[in-house]
Amino acid sequence: MKVEQIYTGCLAQGAYYIVSGKDAAIVDPLREITPYLERAKKDGVKIKYIFETHFHADFVSGHVDLAKATGAEIVYGPTANPAFKAHIATHGEEFTIGDVTITALHTPGHTMESTCYLLKDKTKNDYAVFTGDTLFIGDVGRPDLAQKGADITQEYLAGLLYESLRNHIVTLNDNVIVYPAHGAGSACGKNMSKETVSTIGQQKQFNYALRASMTKDEFIKEVTDGLLPPPGYFPMNVKLNKEGYENIDKVLKRGKTPLTADEFEVVANETNALILDTRSPDLFVKGFIPNSISIGIDGTFAPWVGALIPNVNHELLLITEVGREEEVITRLARVGYDHVVGYLNGGFESWKAAGKETDSIKSISAIQFASLYGEKLEVVDVRKPGEFEAEHVVMAKNIPLDYLNDNMSSFNAATETYLHCAGGYRSVIAASILKSRGFENIVNVEGGFKAIKGAGVSCTNFNCTSSKS
Repeated sequence: MKVEQIYTGCLAQGAYYIVSGKDAAIVDPLREITPYLERAKKDGVKIKYIFETHFHADFVSGHVDLAKATGAEIVYGPTANPAFKAHIATHGEEFTIGDVTITALHTPGHTMESTCYLLKDKTKNDYAVFTGDTLFIGDVGRPDLAQKGADITQEYLAGLLYESLRNHIVTLNDNVIVYPAHGAGSACGKNMSKETVSTIGQQKQFNYALRASMTKDEFIKEVTDGLLPPPGYFPMNVKLNKEGYENIDKVLKRGKTPLTADEFEVVANETNALILDTRSPDLFVKGFIPNSISIGIDGTFAPWVGALIPNVNHELLLITEVGREEEVITRLARVGYDHVVGYLNGGFESWKAAGKETDSIKSISAIQFASLYGEKLEVVDVRKPGEFEAEHVVMAKNIPLDYLNDNMSSFNAATETYLHCAGGYRSVIAASILKSRGFENIVNVEGGFKAIKGAGVSCTNFNCTSSKS
């Protein structure tokens, strides 16, 4: 038996490849299926099952394309109702993969159909459990993504999650390996660990939500406390995972349309396409196409696209580093953004060479900021609320990047505003959005809060109780 975790850092997502004998299974695959097909071919095995822990909200699964390519059966837990052919497992149903078995454990709470899959070795001993978004390392899934009116509230779902964990997960042996669907950085939980693998015993000891003394009411209160609104693209990804989607090869072919500077300009002017610049923030601030948005490919790219461009059907035009066009299109498709209509051939340099109009963002060092800093300076910290509460520049106000689009009225176009985040990635995104909305008096502070604090700017005392929220 072989179990391989295939972890994708930019999505903080774990898929799993299981092999026994001549059979293989995939748990929660990513949209691009070639890596799974290549693994199976190399191992000389046939992919028999595709296990889905639930209808994912934060990424588009590869289940539909993988089933078509391999003939594998898609498996969901009880109450799931996909629009395509799938096997809806009953609680306790077993599936054979070579010499091992996988048992479906219905664990509603994160969503109603949420199901964990318990892997037993050839001696029938419990070996590992694939917990999806039911149990993370150090956390549990958020219970507010599947609300359906007055009857199914986040409190009701949290109560179901409590029962699911107590009845079907913590009862497993302490040495059973826990393989979750996500790690730190995902919006599917609040306080996930950076670790991506654990054991039931370790989670019973260290996971706040699995405290032995915890009552159901305490669980509901703690799990629902401090939940920020989910990203706007989540419902659209659920819809794609539930109803099916366009083949990724077609998406890639359409997106990989090279456009000259003149062609790019025509498409931008004649359509409603959003210009997305995926170069590094350092390059972007020095020069960019007017009204383009910066979301650098080398950061947590896809989640920020999802948070800031809530409509997955929005047409996109790309500026990328030369040679990274397909990578960008693929990573967009992972979260359902299938409507890339082309990219600027030759990158931003070709735009400049054609003599086209450019824009830039004023950017200063933390040392320069320190020399200017005073009570009358308008400073906006775009980090998350927990980061801000833990420690921040005195007199700064917090407008998290996640909700920038909803807080444009908080900015005064006539006032010079200094933006910073933790290290510089998010503040450039924020600056680009504000610039595109007509705010010209925006200054980016390079290096973010770490550099600002190091430059001696007055900051609040560190509050460790807020740093994880």
